[in-house]
Order: sequence, then C-alpha cells, then structure tokens
Amino acid sequence: MNNTMFAAVAETAQAPLIVRHIPRPVPGKGQVLVRVHAAGINPLDTKIAAGGGAHARQPLPAVLGIDLAGTVVELGEGVSDFAPGDEVFGMAGGIGGAQGALAQYIAVDARLIAPKPRSLSMREAAALPLVFITAWEGLVDRANIRPGQQTLIHGGAGGVGQMAVQIAKARGAEVYATGSASSLDFIRELGATPIDYRAQDTDSYVRQHTDGEGFDIVYDTVGGPTLDASFNAVKTYTGHVLSCLGWGQHSLAPLSFRGASYSGVFTLMPLLTGKGREHHGQILRQAAALVEAGALRIKLDPRRFGLNEVNEAFAQVADARGQGKTVVEIEAD
Repeated sequence: MNNTMFAAVAETAQAPLIVRHIPRPVPGKGQVLVRVHAAGINPLDTKIAAGGGAHARQPLPAVLGIDLAGTVVELGEGVSDFAPGDEVFGMAGGIGGAQGALAQYIAVDARLIAPKPRSLSMREAAALPLVFITAWEGLVDRANIRPGQQTLIHGGAGGVGQMAVQIAKARGAEVYATGSASSLDFIRELGATPIDYRAQDTDSYVRQHTDGEGFDIVYDTVGGPTLDASFNAVKTYTGHVLSCLGWGQHSLAPLSFRGASYSGVFTLMPLLTGKGREHHGQILRQAAALVEAGALRIKLDPRRFGLNEVNEAFAQVADARGQGKTVVEIEAD
C-alpha cells in the first residue's frame, strides 16, 4: 500500500482547503485504519476552517472532517471487534488535534466507530454520526425520554433536529417541532406536529398543545433566544430543557421559577478527553438498529461533491444553502 494519500488540508484560517499528498497514517494501539469513502460536513468543520470553533481545539494546519463512513483495511494492536473489509461509520476525528475524515485514509480509535447499517449508502452513513449522537445524548442520556411524554424539538428540520424527532418518535413520545414555514411539511413527514415559530409565539403554542402546562422535554438545537424561549415552554417541576448550543449568557429565572431542570449536551467531549468513547460506539449501534428497523432516515443534499470540490461543499454548509446534509465522497487512488 502506498505510504502517502490525498487529503484536503486547511493550511490557514479563512483560506481555501488544499488537496495534496500527505503521509498515510499507521494505526496505533486500539486503532483501525479506515479507507474513507465519504465524509459528512458539519457547520463546525466550516467554523474551524474559518478560524473559529475554538472549543474543538483543532489548530491549523489540519485535515478536517468529523464524520466518516468507510472500510476497515488494517487493525492496530489489541483490536478484535473489527476485521479488514468491515464497513463502518463514526464521528472519529477532525478535532482535538486529530486528523479528520477529508482524506483517503484515517486511523481512528476503534471505540468511536460501529458497523455501518447495511441498508445505507456510504454517503448516507457519513451524514449520521455527529447529529445522531448529539440528539441521543440529549433525549436518552440526559432526559431519559419515555413513552407519552410531550416533547418539543426546536429546529426540527435541522441536522440534529431531524434525528431528535425520529428518536423521540421511536421511543414513544408525543413529538412537536418548530421550524420555518418552508420546513413544516418535512417535519410532518418525520412524524412530528409542526409549529411555525414565526407565526406563533411561545405562549401561544404552549397553550395550544399542552393546555398551558408546558412540555415534558424541550430540546433546543438552535441556541441564543431559542434557549430562552425553551425555559418558558417547559412543564413546571418535572420539565427538562436540553440544549446542544447553550453557550451564551442566559437568565435561568424562568426555569428556576418552574422548578424545572436543564442539561447541556457537548458531544465532542469523548474525542477531546478520551473519556466515554465506548459510549459513542454504542450510540451508533443504536442508530444502526433504528435504520434497519425503518425508524430512522437522513435527508441528504442532492448535490454530490468529490474531494476536489471540498471548498464548494464547505461554502454550501457555511452559507446554509444545503437541502439536507452535505457529504464529500473520497475517491480511491
């Protein structure tokens, strides 16, 4: 096997990524070498390339790309859960100083990946990991969502939002989701009751759907004022607000006066600290089970990008022009 590979490298902030040859990685202890077939592009990838996303701790120059799907080609010492030829997917690099997925090969911690669902293409599988893990960690790990609970997902048509809607439905919740007028049909297709956040204020839809009692669970995937609105939409005493973007300055008074709970979701933690990596692999196996049961799907943007079009893909995500998740396909030699 050649000891070099093509990769898209972010040399400096706010500059185009450059596709060039770099050394091919060698899997270390507990790692597998994956031949990358597809890399899902997330807003965080574009923020790092622009010089932001400091919480991701990814100094430049770097190969970016958090999400991947591909084929195992080599095992590092101590790996027994996978074999060469296995098709896998995961959220396994691109932050914390680790090489990302926008390359022909990547060496990843075997705990962070899982067998790819057979019914998904590589493109579809590469779009799932970050958004599914983020949704699962909120609804299942933090809120322990249960059948019958009235659950509100803010941003139900977004990447994390569409995963959250489907997870909540699969676990028997009564699901509502906010979105713009153009996204309401898609939210309805996912199985949630759509709420046009521009046409109705918080008090109005809380009265309409919960008789003014508030929702059992509110998951904010938008941040900013939407998190403040979430504090006013949750049920007294037993309600639980979640946010994967709760990084601003917010008044807790509305939540405190309800005696409700709040949990933050920071999905990058296992990659940055090394703690809890096995759980990411376990969550991805749950995703695969839902896919195979017909209870989970992912909406992809129809445009196809190769590694040489990586900058066009990044621009589409940065400008929020995609009609679903954006994926870059990585060509073989």
